Amino acid sequence: METPKDTVRNGYDKVSFAYREDCPDRASESYKQYEAWIGELGGHLPQSSSVFDLGCGCGVRAAQLLSRRFRVTGVDISPIQIQRAKMLTPKADFILGDMCEVEFKPAEFDAVVCLYAIIHVPLAEQNQLLSNLSNWLKPGGFLLLSAGYREWTGKESDWLGVDGAEMYWSHADRDTYLHRLVEEGLVIHWDRFVPEGDGGHTLFLARKAQGG
Repeated sequence: METPKDTVRNGYDKVSFAYREDCPDRASESYKQYEAWIGELGGHLPQSSSVFDLGCGCGVRAAQLLSRRFRVTGVDISPIQIQRAKMLTPKADFILGDMCEVEFKPAEFDAVVCLYAIIHVPLAEQNQLLSNLSNWLKPGGFLLLSAGYREWTGKESDWLGVDGAEMYWSHADRDTYLHRLVEEGLVIHWDRFVPEGDGGHTLFLARKAQGG
């Protein structure tokens, strides 16, 4: 029986090129949005900081933008996405794996970026993942995270118009994520509603307490 993570892995294998082209349109609103978010994060980080990109996909756009100034490690569950990432963003290091199962030393990264990725992780595993993210951050390190705005779990068939491509999402609401991040010793710099279609997501910029 296919698990939710199998659905996500197989789904992104099928929609990889429909989801992101090799060469991003730098004039698009989506690219400008990523560029602005990464720019805000980067303004807090010294050159050559170590940044972990969870759910990096094919490396376009976050890892590419980050790798201009920082040492980037990305992880993704989709073999096709990782294969493309290694080609499209050669300055970064990429790992094929489940973001809930990868292991790193405490305080290994200056920043962690997780954009449109935790929303594909079953809710039952998200609390531990958020704990891991905080643990991997150095004291004073930053987290840029997009999460749910309203609670919802479900699937979509023929996602992005690709025949046979199924995708799974699972996320809590904005207040739940806010509470969990604070519980993990993170100070919220800001959170923003990011609209998408009839709904949207919450984008957080948070910092691990210096004594954390």
